[in-house]
Amino acid sequence: MALGIPALSEGRTGIRPIRLRDARALERELAANRGWLRKWEATNPVGPGPFDVRSSIRALQQNARAGHGLPFVIEYDGQLAGQLNVSSIAYGSLSSATIGYWVSEKFAGRGATPTAVALATDHAFFGLGLHRMEICIRPENGPSLRVVEKLGFRYEGLRRRYIHIDGDWRDHFCFGLTVEEVPTGVLRRWLDGRAPADAAEVPALDRAKASRPLV
Repeated sequence: MALGIPALSEGRTGIRPIRLRDARALERELAANRGWLRKWEATNPVGPGPFDVRSSIRALQQNARAGHGLPFVIEYDGQLAGQLNVSSIAYGSLSSATIGYWVSEKFAGRGATPTAVALATDHAFFGLGLHRMEICIRPENGPSLRVVEKLGFRYEGLRRRYIHIDGDWRDHFCFGLTVEEVPTGVLRRWLDGRAPADAAEVPALDRAKASRPLV
């Protein structure tokens, strides 16, 4: 355990605290998956700047020490497969957090991402005592939408021009889950086939809105 962040696993998938020595492997994966990931990457609205993986890891670790985040790497069969970050952790009357993640294309479709999200959410609920988890996804991101569908996250609404992604402000569909909905955990509910199949269904009206410019 590092920075109070556990290593967790289920089957062939695991998540563990990110480390500075992961920088080179992460750089390789990000470079190899540039075309796969670019359209989902957060960008700076004031213009591109230098990006250094080691500096990014240090910032994530500093945020974790302050109690605001849980930075993980995702592993599949012991290989580095991507990253997952629990961020915007708030305690007290809100007791919530958000999850963001990416996974290399070669590991897509193997169940690594939903397993990692379930592991992290269960730790947030039962390890940290949080009440709610949120995931926001671009309408065009089919693989990520399938993750929340599998895990039974509830659709909560459309946020227009919500996050600066791939060079512009992008709409996002937002999904949430509270601890009361998963008394045995997100992972257990999914593996037992009890996640509600239609919880993440996006209404046609919101799909239509997301396909049109905001005026």
